[in-house]
Amino acid sequence: MPEYVPTGKEPDGRDLDAQADHWVQVNSGRWAQALELERAAGVAICDSDPLKLHYSWSLAVIGAAPWDRFRRELQRCRLAFATGSLGLADLVLFSTAPQEQLRHQKAADRSRRRRSFDLHVRLREPLLAWYTALERSSPGRVLWALPDDNDALMTTGPRVDRTDPALLDALVEQLPMP
Repeated sequence: MPEYVPTGKEPDGRDLDAQADHWVQVNSGRWAQALELERAAGVAICDSDPLKLHYSWSLAVIGAAPWDRFRRELQRCRLAFATGSLGLADLVLFSTAPQEQLRHQKAADRSRRRRSFDLHVRLREPLLAWYTALERSSPGRVLWALPDDNDALMTTGPRVDRTDPALLDALVEQLPMP
């Protein structure tokens, strides 16, 4: 499933409720695509987590967005979980290189502009904290490296709690908040 492609019509952050509604709608669409693929093929593999709530939390952690943005998105996500229109991936493969390696790779690759590179490097640690909290909340849900046997990837889900608001609450309880 392809990554989200910006349309240029995304909310600009002046209306946090509209912004929260927009991103929950976008993420719910990604979730619906993943479920449809799962129904058709037996498994869905997404390039990134359909639930992008980690992004607004991470932005707030580094001071690049207000905490109220995260809180409003969390509220909308919780409602979407309750209706089954959004959920957590059954299995997450998480890998990130150290900052020094990321900077070296950027310098060596002149084929891409990477306008948001510095922001994304700053988001590395909060993203790691998010998925560490997910693993604590739902053990076995996060793999920190590819397994030797890819069959393990294909026999994981679906988890019965993937859209349970209590799981989302448990994840958020594990996260540092102001």
